[in-house]
Amino acid sequence: MARKTEQTDYVIPPPPQASLPIRGSTDRFPVRRVYCIGRNYAAHAVEMGHDPTKEPPFFFQKNPDNLLSEAEIFPFPSESRDVHHEIEMLVALSGGGRDLDPAQAQALIWGYGVALDMTRRDLQGAAKALGRPWEIGKAFEHSAPCSALAPASEIGHPDTGAIWLTVNGELRQSGDLAQMIWKTPEMIAILSRYFELRAGDVILTGTPAGVGPVAEGDVLEGHVAGVGSLRITIG
Repeated sequence: MARKTEQTDYVIPPPPQASLPIRGSTDRFPVRRVYCIGRNYAAHAVEMGHDPTKEPPFFFQKNPDNLLSEAEIFPFPSESRDVHHEIEMLVALSGGGRDLDPAQAQALIWGYGVALDMTRRDLQGAAKALGRPWEIGKAFEHSAPCSALAPASEIGHPDTGAIWLTVNGELRQSGDLAQMIWKTPEMIAILSRYFELRAGDVILTGTPAGVGPVAEGDVLEGHVAGVGSLRITIG
């Protein structure tokens, strides 16, 4: 006797699964959550008015549907006059867990990408001044432009190499992955103390110094050595 298959009916159509393209493949990487680490390059922490020697790592989130992939235009967001670029390496996880050690954490990395943590700096600053959460400055539509992912099985696990961003051909941000205060396996391990990580989670690993404003018509080109490149125009 055939078993009846249980089917869930939704009162509204479920949202589409957020995902990222994979370099050289028609397959896609499904995204569960988007974590970001703050002030993970010392020079950037200093330019934001903080002492990196006195701070433990901290994290915030963007939403999966904030990811902007395979697009050439970043729409300038509403309610802000001061939108900043932050170039970052993205890490995509194929598994998860809690209370991981760095070796376990590295084994969970599926691949890497290039991302921008676009920030409504004026709204973020106002939220900080009032002791409020940052989501209004960080987790808005299209706020995380991303490149296609490069599998770790092909490129290994980059821990050194240039990371940079140009705006209209002028170098704005420049650093090296080796300058990260919390290295990739360490930050994943620390994050797993606070959240149960799972397959599909992605992490933006911090930005070097030189963050600054963008304007409509600007062309941004970012690169992470050994990982890939990203190019968008501010629309």
